[in-house]
Amino acid sequence: MKAVVTGAAGFIGSHLAGSLLADGHDVTAVDCFTDYYPRALKEANLAPLRAQGRFRLVEERLQDAPLARLLEGADLVFHLAAQAGVRASWGREFAHYTEHNVLATQRLLEAALEAGRPRVVYASSSSVYGDAAELPLREDGPCRPVSPYGVTKLAAEHLALLYHRSHGLPTVSLRFFTVYGPRQRPDMAFHRFLKAARDGAAVTVYGDGSQTRDFTYVDDIVSAVRASAFSGRPGCVYNVGGGERVALNDVLGLIEGVTGRRLQVERQEPQKGDMKDTFADTSRAARDLGFRSTVGLAEGLEREWQWIQGAA
Repeated sequence: MKAVVTGAAGFIGSHLAGSLLADGHDVTAVDCFTDYYPRALKEANLAPLRAQGRFRLVEERLQDAPLARLLEGADLVFHLAAQAGVRASWGREFAHYTEHNVLATQRLLEAALEAGRPRVVYASSSSVYGDAAELPLREDGPCRPVSPYGVTKLAAEHLALLYHRSHGLPTVSLRFFTVYGPRQRPDMAFHRFLKAARDGAAVTVYGDGSQTRDFTYVDDIVSAVRASAFSGRPGCVYNVGGGERVALNDVLGLIEGVTGRRLQVERQEPQKGDMKDTFADTSRAARDLGFRSTVGLAEGLEREWQWIQGAA
């Protein structure tokens, strides 16, 4: 099959593209290499993909690229490109989030209509929920984002649903819960903590560490994304989580156990836009996609630790 993967040079996108190539599919990757973190890290993500004949990279912004031509003949479109980062989405930076997360998504959906209506899988985020009164978080529960980033991810979800309802475009949205693993972005907590353990540096923790997250290993995310391309119900949204609700302080203890090194923790005030707790109800994904988490947190941290010891 022919698949288009946007954001393929990133953390999750490169894992997804590699999985598709390993199964013999043709992959057209689209990435504009935003400067949110160094390009060299993204090039390292792409290195094993570039060596494969079924892989083609198009370096353009979705807002400018000839998308209808790029999507022509595609069976599947995996839309992972986005401006990432909750804490950076305030103030003047918000323009980047509307540009890359909302406008780019709308243009991609329009192009998919022109290209014959391939199935579009959109990578959303647990950030759309905000601070919910009840856990676990269900797809039919209220969405009240507490960050501008979350607002843009929810807006793009709504666009995907509208294009399905109004134009018959088969779209599926997945809400990812705190993804981690090898190639994780350098601004993300596990990457920072493990690198600090490796280098003997201090780690910054925002808040008192009692906040909880549902951490999801990247291989489980890729499995859910691929399953949704074939068995996800068009117009539907699915939570994809790891199935464990863990406090940040407990994560720090796990990291010390995995690395065998004591962390130097420096605490700062909570950051605007950070959710207090997340925990996914994945029963819908289990029913429709056959999804289940296969990598527990301790095992996943061990895998990321092995990777980060060889990373820059």
